[in-house]
Formats: sequence, C-alpha cells, structure tokens
Amino acid sequence: MHKVRGVGGLFFKCNNPEKLATWYKEHMGFELDAPFCASFKPQNAQSDDMTVWGAFKNDSDYFAPTRQRFMFNFIVDDVQAMLDQVTQAGARQVGKVETEDYGDFGWFIDPEGFKVELWCPKEPQSAS
Repeated sequence: MHKVRGVGGLFFKCNNPEKLATWYKEHMGFELDAPFCASFKPQNAQSDDMTVWGAFKNDSDYFAPTRQRFMFNFIVDDVQAMLDQVTQAGARQVGKVETEDYGDFGWFIDPEGFKVELWCPKEPQSAS
C-alpha cells in the first residue's frame, strides 16, 4: 500500500492573500517565497520535502470543482499510484497528473467532497 510521507501544504482562500501573508511575515516571522506563500522544511525531511502555506484569493478556481475554502497537499512517492489507490477506494480523480520542474501533481475529491492535492517532489538537478 502507498502511504503519504507528509503534509506538503495547506492552501486556503481569504479576502486579501498578500496582506494576510505580510501580517504573518511581520508578526510570526514567515519568510515569504512569493507575495502570498511561505514554505517550511522539516529538519529530517527527504530531498525536497517541505510544507507550503499558501493563501489564495476568494475567487481563485484552484480549488474547483469544489466550493471548499481550503485544500490539503500531501507528499507522496508516486502520484499516479496513489491516485489509483484512492480512486479504487471511492475517491474521484480530478484532471490529469501534471509535471512541473519541482514535482508531479495530481488531485482527487475525497468521500466528504474535499479536493486533495498530491505532490511528488523532484530531486534538484545538479549543474553539469
């Protein structure tokens, strides 16, 4: 059975992502990676594992097709294998697996109707 390695992120909708992120920067010491995003690397994490805190505008469609205001991102070793596993257990896959420079991503809707993002980080490429 495939297992989740960790929480890759918590994404949520809010009225003003940049203003909220600045508040967290100023009052909680967040080091922002983008105007609305911060990441945290656990001490004993594998390769590029990290947890991302991401604020999205209320009208963002990144959470579609759900109307939820938040979404979990879980780190896995194999996005497609995990999607196969959860869909066999009743979840519904959303879209196709997407590959970015920093990893593979896939999404599903869980039995309660929450959209969940799966992420398999890519090892950094060494310069030749």
